[in-house]
Amino acid sequence: MVRHVQKNGKFFGYAVAGTPADCVKIGIKELADKPVDLVVSGINLGPNVGIDVIYSGTVSAATEASILGVPSLAISLNSRSDNADFSFAAEFARQMALLLLENSSTPKGFPLNVNIPVIPEDRIKGIAVVRQGGAHMIETFEKRVDPRKNVYYWLVGETPATDMETPGDSDISALKKGMITITPIRYDLTKYDVMAKLSEKVKDLYKPSTSSRAESQKTKTNHESPKITKTRKN
Repeated sequence: MVRHVQKNGKFFGYAVAGTPADCVKIGIKELADKPVDLVVSGINLGPNVGIDVIYSGTVSAATEASILGVPSLAISLNSRSDNADFSFAAEFARQMALLLLENSSTPKGFPLNVNIPVIPEDRIKGIAVVRQGGAHMIETFEKRVDPRKNVYYWLVGETPATDMETPGDSDISALKKGMITITPIRYDLTKYDVMAKLSEKVKDLYKPSTSSRAESQKTKTNHESPKITKTRKN
């Protein structure tokens, strides 16, 4: 569903019901009346670092924009408090947007995942361009039963997993140190270094039968262009 949003009695934009990636698709392909210059996804309440990046709707929206050829940012605030202050994160997001829009030499073609520490501005240690870490959040659930005797589970706590990253080497480590983290990410999840070994391991798991190979060859032959032979009359 798509609806118009009014602010102070004037058209402000569109609200799209769907996943974040769907919203980006509809916005770029159907709703925008001219080419889109930049997509900013967020500001998300809660960090998107480590393995959690894979599950993030905020990051997925920025990734979708990049797939469609539009520069993009995913911005997240390292807090889960309903009373979190977004003012500095919003200002930094504006600066990042201007950097991408005004500086043609800034690398593009991939989304940037940005995380802002939730500490006073004068305590932020700086900006770190770092890799995505490998740790994740450990979630704790409580089993409950509703008045109709239906069992459900309630998320009651999240604690950071033990950080096995090299200190200062990942988004997780740098964010813990009070730094703004920026990670250029990609949507190709292929682990190339194991492909050859894995191919060797699985090659004998299945072999097409003789009839299957013959049928495949027949289909290939039928789709070949007919050959035309010309003869010359004496």
